[in-house]
Amino acid sequence: MRSVITVVGKDMVGILSKVSTLCAENKVNVIEVSQTILQDMFCMIMLVDLSECNLKFGDFSDKLSKIGNEMNLSVHTMHEDIFNSMHKI
Repeated sequence: MRSVITVVGKDMVGILSKVSTLCAENKVNVIEVSQTILQDMFCMIMLVDLSECNLKFGDFSDKLSKIGNEMNLSVHTMHEDIFNSMHKI
């Protein structure tokens, strides 16, 4: 199963590190990542593979949300099929 992780918020040191560390600790493979900084706003989209993840999807998503809350960021995790359906014309 693949998922899309989005992260948006005020830029600070350690955002990419925290998210990617959580992925690595739970055997989630980062397939693609795109990030940019718009003035002082950090924006990132990651495509990840959760097929080897040692957590249920909901638990993994909750851990990412917790990181977001701790860093005052908006962090969302969505199944790839749902993401693609939402963004088709």
